[in-house]
Amino acid sequence: MRFDQRHLLGIEPLRPDEITTLLDLADQYVTLSRRREKHSNVLSGLTQINMFFENSTRTQASFELAGKRLGADVMNMAMQASSIKKGETLIDTALTLNAMHPDLLVVRHPHSGAVDLLAQKVNCAVLNAGDGRHEHPTQALLDALTIRRAKGRLHRLNIAICGDIAHSRVARSNILLLHKMENRIRLVGPATLMPPGMSEFGVEVYDDMREGLRDADVVMMLRLQKERMDGGFIPSEREYYHRWGLDAEKLSYAAPDAIVMHPGPMNRGVEIDGTIADDINRSVIQEQVEMGVAVRMAAMDLLARNLRARPTELSA
Repeated sequence: MRFDQRHLLGIEPLRPDEITTLLDLADQYVTLSRRREKHSNVLSGLTQINMFFENSTRTQASFELAGKRLGADVMNMAMQASSIKKGETLIDTALTLNAMHPDLLVVRHPHSGAVDLLAQKVNCAVLNAGDGRHEHPTQALLDALTIRRAKGRLHRLNIAICGDIAHSRVARSNILLLHKMENRIRLVGPATLMPPGMSEFGVEVYDDMREGLRDADVVMMLRLQKERMDGGFIPSEREYYHRWGLDAEKLSYAAPDAIVMHPGPMNRGVEIDGTIADDINRSVIQEQVEMGVAVRMAAMDLLARNLRARPTELSA
């Protein structure tokens, strides 16, 4: 297996073969996680610190569970009540962390680039659990694994990403990954939620939901990021659902075997009809949650292997 990264800060630096390596290993961890005995010792003796400057349920729980299943010593730092609130800078935090000698640092931060800055200052492997509007690499990787397992491949698929593209780090990471793997990507949503210059990313942009979903193999819905909106991006939630919310009628324009995805948490009746979200024949939303643990196990395993291969560099 070939994976040369010291950190996992985004999808952009990853080569297609590195993505495949990580997904292949994650497949093995899906099998492990379905056993009665779910424990491995590949991270035994290593310390994992989770630092979430933004609230999270799924991602934080997933990383914590992944680390524990691999045998790491896992610590969650309550950043909402930390010294950051008292004026400590991110650099001060990095110096404090270095004194603790962690091996794996998982960080979610509201500002784009903050995780990259931390990675430059700490002597351990850093995993980006979401930074501002920038990237959320493990979400894109778990989405990729879900697609590959459901469709049997991860290339030359028609994939529609729908909704709040402008505020979504999930959309950005997915666009980068799916483009690397040679898929046809369509972005669907209102012009107010579509960043300018998206055609430069090699994607197609649609304002009309039905046209955007026509013959799609994968329909990926996004959450309305209302906490990141500072103006009238949509006329109303009711109008948004009428035009861009996924229901049975709009889904009928996609391929008959199209799968439906959502990174969560869902706003039922706004982005997606609850019946569609719960349809076990079309929705893979629960599978995405399961794949999240396996992908994070694989990412930390691969980074730990590279960490152990460079002891002199990291202890300098």
